[in-house]
Amino acid sequence: MRSLWNGSISFGLVNIPIKLYTATSSNDIKFKYLHGVCHTPIKYRKTCPTCDQEVGEAEIVRGYEFERGQYVIMEETDLEAIAPEKTRSIEILDFVRLQDIDPVYFDRTYYLQPVETGIKAYHLLKRAMLEKEQIAVAKIVIRTRESLAAIRVYGPGLALETMYYPAEIRAVDTLFQSSDEPAVNERELAMAMALIDNLTTEFTPGQYTNEYQKMLTEMIEKKITGEQVVPAAAPQTAGKVIDLMAALEASVQATTGQSGPKSAIKRRRKTETEETG
Repeated sequence: MRSLWNGSISFGLVNIPIKLYTATSSNDIKFKYLHGVCHTPIKYRKTCPTCDQEVGEAEIVRGYEFERGQYVIMEETDLEAIAPEKTRSIEILDFVRLQDIDPVYFDRTYYLQPVETGIKAYHLLKRAMLEKEQIAVAKIVIRTRESLAAIRVYGPGLALETMYYPAEIRAVDTLFQSSDEPAVNERELAMAMALIDNLTTEFTPGQYTNEYQKMLTEMIEKKITGEQVVPAAAPQTAGKVIDLMAALEASVQATTGQSGPKSAIKRRRKTETEETG
């Protein structure tokens, strides 16, 4: 695996040399657009509709539309003047608890591998973070983008999560109002909790697979070998739920014994019996 970025973690006056690697990869199957007649890949050309001509790379500039049809031109020198300093340092700003950061802030994950000269300092930082049960909030510049980041212990090493700044998180309050929340009775709540109990289990990532990608791969392989592709039967969709309580009861019955502890309803009834007895 090739490193994406080489630099160091700045921990006070201590610099820890590291290499940064991407931790995830996309397994999406990519298609090319072809001409339906001859199956030749389609080419896209950059044209100017006003001048009615193709435009070369040397003639293209960047513009910001501040009003409809009105642009301010940004030269390369303008952007270079305010570009973040291309430091090779991940500057630790603060230490916080992981549970204090909502997952909505996390973007991409990277692995941090220590360089030989920094192995001791690297594992010292890791051990200290484990003992304190905290993660580091830091800043990093990757290419030309400055990002907020979180450094945390992951497996035998450290991982870095790039993060969104607060201004990049869309407000959720406008989508929900307290007046929109309907009243829930105790029996409905107990049923919902029982259903959660029945479906509660240990998180095992390997048991979750991308079924669509699997079927798409099989379809492509069949087409390559000339096999006939038979459309799969459309799955049966559930009808409109009219009675919430009936749907909850049916769901609890269908999932009882699958996983997790006994239902919340049984525990609640047992508690009520003991209290009245």
